[in-house]
Amino acid sequence: MTELREQRDPPPGPAAESCTEPESAITRVFHLLGKRWTGVILAALMSGPGHFAELRRAVPGISERMLSDRLTELIAFGLVVRSVEEGPPLRVSYSLTDSGHALRPAMVELTRWADGHLPTSAEKCPEAFRD
Repeated sequence: MTELREQRDPPPGPAAESCTEPESAITRVFHLLGKRWTGVILAALMSGPGHFAELRRAVPGISERMLSDRLTELIAFGLVVRSVEEGPPLRVSYSLTDSGHALRPAMVELTRWADGHLPTSAEKCPEAFRD
């Protein structure tokens, strides 16, 4: 069994030591944007404000509870702003802040990378990111 383990383990050397802990900034980014649905919600808002029901339709498969939770999180991080439109009927819309819009270049580059390196899926990438 020892012989088999030795064959599977990579030999020590430069390749084994090249992995480093990510910078805290990238860790913070993916702590937020790495959550399911967050990037898709931001992508849906890139083209302009949306009401809750519109966002729910724009993000197929998301539950109302999850959408509400993610929007609350994005508001807390200063990426999205919630606006109440006086009624009747009373309507709430969500839009990106300047910080949220500042993510556009990164989202465009991630879309380009996905187009070139990930298999195509049934989901279509928003046209807003296909520059």
